[in-house]
Amino acid sequence: MEILRLVLLFLHILGFAALIGGLLSQVRAPEKRVLDVMRDGVGTAFLTGLFLVGVLEAGDADVDHVKIGVKFAIGLVLLGLVMANMRKPRIPDGLFWGLLALSVVNVAVAVFWSPVHT
Repeated sequence: MEILRLVLLFLHILGFAALIGGLLSQVRAPEKRVLDVMRDGVGTAFLTGLFLVGVLEAGDADVDHVKIGVKFAIGLVLLGLVMANMRKPRIPDGLFWGLLALSVVNVAVAVFWSPVHT
């Protein structure tokens, strides 16, 4: 079960790397759009996140349901915004910066909202 958890975590991280990388590659572009790599990244991150929670629950691990709920909500908003704007030739700058901010916040929640080990 631990190997499955690690593989899912690895894929989850790669998904966010693809999403954020696709966004950062366009920071200086005059016209921004949703790239295929962003769609694939957000989809991968969202699904592997769901599977990770399932694996943790199946293994009787302590799961912070509030943290998972926050990450799920942010991930669902990201997924919806990316999918809704896939076919548009251009997205507004506000949406672009919002996608980048939500992506970074989701990673920050994962990193900084961790149990304290003393």
